[in-house]
Amino acid sequence: MGMRVESDSAYRASDGPSLQVRLLGTLAISRDGVALQLPGSRKVRALLTYLSLAGRAVTRSQLCELLWDVPNDPRGELRWCLSKVRGIVDNPGRRRVEARDDTIRLNLADCFVDAIEIAGATQEGIETIAPARLRILAGMFAGDFADGLEIDRSPAFNGWLTAQRRRFRGCHAALLERLVGSVPDDEIFGHLDKWLEIAPFDHRVHELLLNALARRGRIKEGEEHLAATCQLFEFEGLESTFIRDAWRAARARSETSPRVEATVPIPATAASSDRSDMVTTASRRASIAVMPFVDRNTRTSVHGGPADGLAHDIITRLAKLRTLFIIAQGTVFALQERGVGPEEAGRMLNVDYVVSGSLRQDGNRLTISVELAETRTARIVWTEVFSQKLDDTFLVLDEIGNKIVASIASEIETIERNRAILMPPNSLDAWEAHHRGLWHMYRLNKSDNERAQHFFETAVRLDPTFARAHAGLSFTHWQNAFQGWAKRGPETDRAFEIAGQSLMADDRDPAAHWAMGRALWLRGHQDQSIVEFEQAVDLSPNFAVAHYNVAFVHATAGDSSAAISSSDHARDLSPFDPMLFGMLGARAMALVRLGRFDEAADWAVKAAARPNAFAHIRAIAAFSLALAGRLDEARVHLASIHKTLPLYRVDDLITAMQFDPHGAALFREGAKRLFPGG
Repeated sequence: MGMRVESDSAYRASDGPSLQVRLLGTLAISRDGVALQLPGSRKVRALLTYLSLAGRAVTRSQLCELLWDVPNDPRGELRWCLSKVRGIVDNPGRRRVEARDDTIRLNLADCFVDAIEIAGATQEGIETIAPARLRILAGMFAGDFADGLEIDRSPAFNGWLTAQRRRFRGCHAALLERLVGSVPDDEIFGHLDKWLEIAPFDHRVHELLLNALARRGRIKEGEEHLAATCQLFEFEGLESTFIRDAWRAARARSETSPRVEATVPIPATAASSDRSDMVTTASRRASIAVMPFVDRNTRTSVHGGPADGLAHDIITRLAKLRTLFIIAQGTVFALQERGVGPEEAGRMLNVDYVVSGSLRQDGNRLTISVELAETRTARIVWTEVFSQKLDDTFLVLDEIGNKIVASIASEIETIERNRAILMPPNSLDAWEAHHRGLWHMYRLNKSDNERAQHFFETAVRLDPTFARAHAGLSFTHWQNAFQGWAKRGPETDRAFEIAGQSLMADDRDPAAHWAMGRALWLRGHQDQSIVEFEQAVDLSPNFAVAHYNVAFVHATAGDSSAAISSSDHARDLSPFDPMLFGMLGARAMALVRLGRFDEAADWAVKAAARPNAFAHIRAIAAFSLALAGRLDEARVHLASIHKTLPLYRVDDLITAMQFDPHGAALFREGAKRLFPGG
């Protein structure tokens, strides 16, 4: 027997779906505003909760493993639970529990589920949400996710439940942070209080509360909050200097500035740029915490196993890239010891990104799940599942670790590039100017290359010790010479000179050796360039563009088989790399030099299809197709080049690529087949 529910407007949607599911707080379901009586069985409610959030088909064996700890008849109990779930969610004309083969799916596409609404808004980007909707979303939190639904002797479900609670607390904190930055000053205290309740160790909320109190002249309350917070942090063994500094700065601002009732501006996605003593303003980097991975094969905390080893390797390899501020292993492992989850840890450490994951071994197969999340928006920006046979445990972990690190670095670079392009140019710090430069650099045309050069010069001026900015600037001069956009000699010298400055800034940065390798190749020193690229790989085996450049040099005048191997490895590490056209093109050139023209043509066509493929890449496709006898296709690619470069000839390609005599002769042969008469 149901009863009508008078819930608040944040949860009720009277004109929306008839079936509404509340997971944020105590599980509740209503149909047409009438609360449904839920079964007393925790297993039924747990099954309903899990399937509501899953959004996909789940095998019966997975559900049995999740909810039952070696029962007499798990499948029989599952059938009974499913019958109860059907009684709650199915309508006479609408079956929402879908059983197909050996899988179960709860189809709630036409229903309102608060947790799914929150997750969707977070993934779309809360920085774009209007304050009115932010209030509604924040109001949906009536408590912890599936409050009170723990099940005795169901460790797998309880582990999942704990992870979801941490995830949605992070979402709640992110919504409240955005609200604080979007509403009038007199409204923020209620939101700050809720934020403090769910994230008491988040540096940012304390800083904002102290600023708000100082602006309002509520000095006594500020002093009381300072004392209580310092005591809380020190009791937990955490550094409290930041909050004393924040209060001192807030008092100073309030004493020198008139009180203004306004909104509090907060960066939507990045952690505060004035992170106490973690990073100086001049050399700011994006920061990241890699949390220990969960070992799904153990029910107790056993340290030193493969999961801990993988997290340690990822921390070490990310540090070798030299582009990110990495939280030390000791800190993140200590937080895990205290039961601090990834989302809370990210806020406690005031980092921009958090990596978390799990490891599971089933027989001879190892499965690793990993995700990268933005701390201040609780948005999952990348997630992947790696599954591989265990021929050699350490070799497999090494291979998967390489892929994880390369993917994390690539995703963060993409996010930072896209963020920087939206910022006013005169507001950029060195890190942001560098990524603004990368955004233009990867467009690989003359005008964008000029803009990239400007932003890299800005980054170098702001931070002369920033090796990556020097490397980017060197690359723009390399492009000018390689593409023929400026006189080759001076641009070659400039690329070499600035690559040297990059090495002087940080000779442990693989990008510095990458820049020097390219400059040496441009000068005709192929052997020395290979040495530099291999040094970059030694410093960071995950540095995909170094593997690509090894392939590039070998493809033009070296070991063609080695070129193919390095190209494949680069693509394996970074399958969506902005330089993917080059990786494919290097493979095609190597295949041409091996006389495997049909294969070369196929790979060259793939390279030319990339959106940022420039004229030389399309020329490789045209002449490879000609060598393979596919003349009509070859002429189409050559015609696309001549639309913008009507005088382009095969010698332009040979000069740019610096082919050895064998390679040059083959590409000239391709040109002859296209133009038999001359």
